Amino acid sequence: MSRLLVFQHVAAEPLGTLDPLIRRRGHRIRFVNFEREPGAQPDVDRYRGLVVLGGPMNVGDQHARPHLRTELEAIERMLGQGKPVLGICLGAQLLAHALGAPVKRHHTPEIGWYRLQATEAGRSDPVLAPLGDEAPVFQWHGQHFEIPHSAVHLARSDTCEQQAFRWGDRAYGFQFHLEMDEPLIERWLATPGYRAELERREGLHDEAAIRAHTREHIAAMQAGADAVFNNFLDLVGRPQRRVVLPSREFGE
Repeated sequence: MSRLLVFQHVAAEPLGTLDPLIRRRGHRIRFVNFEREPGAQPDVDRYRGLVVLGGPMNVGDQHARPHLRTELEAIERMLGQGKPVLGICLGAQLLAHALGAPVKRHHTPEIGWYRLQATEAGRSDPVLAPLGDEAPVFQWHGQHFEIPHSAVHLARSDTCEQQAFRWGDRAYGFQFHLEMDEPLIERWLATPGYRAELERREGLHDEAAIRAHTREHIAAMQAGADAVFNNFLDLVGRPQRRVVLPSREFGE
């Protein structure tokens, strides 16, 4: 049975709706939670793909959080082996950084619901195309990546030009959170650190607006997310089933 490697940074940011899609394909998931295991050194050679999730830390925190260097090295090795890599939010920033692009503080943090606009390349991309020309997506970030020099720019928003990219045929970075469902959004709104960040962002979407927009947009985003994630999982392929031959008695 094939396995996917998942880098998780905090318990509040799991795979969300991507988790059952992976399991439905028959893949086993190996989580490395760097909050619990900051010194983990996963052997990426044993896995068919990598998903790097979000978190409240930043790419520039490598001195205080050495596991970020471990993750960058793992991403580079996965890319070198031609295996599928998906980075979400912080994960996308790590992927971009591994590809030589800068990651910076964004002038206007995006927290809540925003309209994602596909570039011409994004509209025909094998993974991202199901979102169409425009789609509502959930965001929670104060940093942003530049598009790596060798990558294809796939999507933007009115307040952040760099929302998604593809590198080669099998590596994707998404600044937004397609994996969210309503309970997970409520979990973030109830998490003290996330609440404090939201309260500091004057003039942005407040808690009531986020809840109202979630009720309005969550079903449409989840439908598009399932299609996007399944397209990415097509790059991983399906597990090879072991063929068990019938036993034969001696002398047959």
